[in-house]
Amino acid sequence: MPGKASTPPRITKFTNCRIVKGTELIEQDLWIDSLSGKILRDQEAFYELHLSPDEVIDLGGRILAPGLIDIQLNGAQGFDFSVPCATKEEYDEGLRAVNRGLARTGVTSYLPTIVSSTPEVYSQVLPSLGPPGDKHRSEDGAESLGAHIEGPFISPGRNGCHKTEVLRAATHWDDLVACYGKENLTGPTKSVKMITAAPEVGNMVSNIGAVAAQDIIFSIGHSDATYEQALAATKEGATMITHLFNAMRPFYHRNPGVFGLLGQNERPRPYYGIIADGIHLHPTSIRIAYNAHPEGLVLVTDAMKLCGLPDGVYEWTNGERIVKTGARLTLEGSDRIAGSSATLIECVNNFRRWTNASTAEALNSATAVPARLLGLKGVKGTLDKGADADLVVLDDVQDSYSGPTLTVVQVWKRGAKIYDNEKGGAETPVGMPCHA
Repeated sequence: MPGKASTPPRITKFTNCRIVKGTELIEQDLWIDSLSGKILRDQEAFYELHLSPDEVIDLGGRILAPGLIDIQLNGAQGFDFSVPCATKEEYDEGLRAVNRGLARTGVTSYLPTIVSSTPEVYSQVLPSLGPPGDKHRSEDGAESLGAHIEGPFISPGRNGCHKTEVLRAATHWDDLVACYGKENLTGPTKSVKMITAAPEVGNMVSNIGAVAAQDIIFSIGHSDATYEQALAATKEGATMITHLFNAMRPFYHRNPGVFGLLGQNERPRPYYGIIADGIHLHPTSIRIAYNAHPEGLVLVTDAMKLCGLPDGVYEWTNGERIVKTGARLTLEGSDRIAGSSATLIECVNNFRRWTNASTAEALNSATAVPARLLGLKGVKGTLDKGADADLVVLDDVQDSYSGPTLTVVQVWKRGAKIYDNEKGGAETPVGMPCHA
């Protein structure tokens, strides 16, 4: 008689592991349920629910952490979120390729980020970028938590690589609606989770409250705002700073600019993104920011579609060309930085080496802290009971060149293993997106 097909385990118990708990790593078992996709409390599962593990995994002392969350990601796997495809189906297939590729780097949730674009582009791409909710399958890889729209309401003098001809200024909420689309900004199925804008441009500061009222994060970025203008924005509801130090008025001792928000006495101080790729910022700048406001630091990649592709010269969304040299991306013919091609786990490693943060604190900056910013405390970025069982298993090795280095061994999404580096990685191949 042929044997029965094996049934995937429902209850998995991880043992002999160090889990992230607050700012420390502690030795503790962890139970997860693939049926609910949630983390269980081991004592309750065994003694009250009378559950027994279907599978026990000995991690051999490895680190078990929440899945990583990247809140600023422009693309990956040759796919750019800001470039529409010929059809929605083609665009969605490109997204699935990104999701599977991200999972292999330990990222289980993210905000797909759109650079300054026209209303026509937003109307085409934003409907695909909202949270999938229950429609997301574990094997699909990472999931979108909503779109991050970076621009076009930004300072022309701090535009970075954003196309100047699409930039605009807002006077009323209706200007934002006309740009992004009402269905993408309002209602339970809206696709937008974060907007990066310059509060000093137009009358944007008066619209921050309306943005926040839709449960959309307003982030100060690509801005020439003074400290006073930035402070006024936080009083209206701005809770985030996009890639601190980059594309904003520099710190000056008589006018600290946006950076001054980290030193203000009023609470709460905003969260802030840091690109710890070794290109965007000097390590000392990161240490200064972290020491000023450690609980607000969110590690981001600002990764472009070139992440994972070989070095060379590539077309960008506005007709210009980008030169990729390792992790460094610059506009052709200049030294202007055009984004990052580093992965989030690489940024975690750099941050840990540069700041004296503990391993748990470094991981929190890519898990627990962004989860709090997004209003997902207790759901994402934690190993507490009832949280989504999005997990990453990490080795902590001593690299002869870089020093202490965390490497991704396994990735679990909603209680199911979707990547195992020791068994040849993921079974699902990554497809070729429409505009690779």
